[in-house]
Amino acid sequence: MLVVDDSPFFRRLVSEMIAASGEFRVVGTASNGREALEQVHALQPDIVTMDLEMPEVSGLEAIGYIMSESPRPVIVVSAEAGAGSPRAIRALELGAVELVLKDEASGRGSALRLAPRLLGALHAAVAADITRVPALARPRVTAGTVVRPAGEARRVLAIAASTGGPRALAEVVPGLPVGLEAAVVIVQHMPPGFTRSLADRLNGLSALRVVEAEDGMEMRADTAYIAPGDYHMRIAEHAGALRLVLDQGAAVWAVRPAADPMMHSAARHFRSAAIGVVLTGIGRDGAMGLLAIHDAGGIGIAQDRATSTVYGMPGAALEAGGTDYVLPLGSIAERAGSLLREVPRR
Repeated sequence: MLVVDDSPFFRRLVSEMIAASGEFRVVGTASNGREALEQVHALQPDIVTMDLEMPEVSGLEAIGYIMSESPRPVIVVSAEAGAGSPRAIRALELGAVELVLKDEASGRGSALRLAPRLLGALHAAVAADITRVPALARPRVTAGTVVRPAGEARRVLAIAASTGGPRALAEVVPGLPVGLEAAVVIVQHMPPGFTRSLADRLNGLSALRVVEAEDGMEMRADTAYIAPGDYHMRIAEHAGALRLVLDQGAAVWAVRPAADPMMHSAARHFRSAAIGVVLTGIGRDGAMGLLAIHDAGGIGIAQDRATSTVYGMPGAALEAGGTDYVLPLGSIAERAGSLLREVPRR
């Protein structure tokens, strides 16, 4: 493993944590992005931990070079991995598999907070297969796109994603069409704060309006709603309208937000007017929710193994029996749009 940080203190701290785990070994360190690229070629580490703000070549630039020249799992360990950082979201789009927020304060307390987050990210990196990740498409809203007043959502596209999800969403969501009387509901496994930046990023790339969901929001067509970190999101009917309900109930599959509760509610309220999509990620979240959509008369889509950073969630969805289509990442938006045109309105 290669540890990259411009702070000698954090290079030493991260290296000691990795060694103490007994599961991983540090083969080298670097103080900036230029040194990181040299060390990646010289040492061929299996995993790289990367700070973002560094002299000469930034962490963001280094991630871009690594993923294009010599792909391998990269974990961002940075104070810039905190809530509201657009650069952190961009790092995930470029191919970083996890974000770990480091405290600027030094000392034992900082180490105790960082260690479990770092170890969890390392386990996710081991499960990731970066060689399966295609080059990221960068679609943008074309000039002259007409923004229509959003009416009632009569169809729904429900999307689940985890490890590798921000990169996958950056390809899928901008490719979705408007004008189909459809809302999009998204659960991306992320801690609090990150989801607002993810929504802002996708909103700038998409014809759809993309927002972080708020409790009680009425579901409108041509709008994508991302569940906020640490909150489950469900669809409920209130005062004659479908609304989004947020809660901090028990974690499902050890995560909150979880996709299964959201997909179950989509199946209940939209039935055959629902389409579910399970993208890359660790674990089984989304499998039973996709089955519920399928059993209610809707359609289930899973990302294929070849383009999934981690095939856990799509594989579980296929195994559970709720999958009608298994598609490469680059085909999902087009197929979902075509199917939304065909499914009945609720």
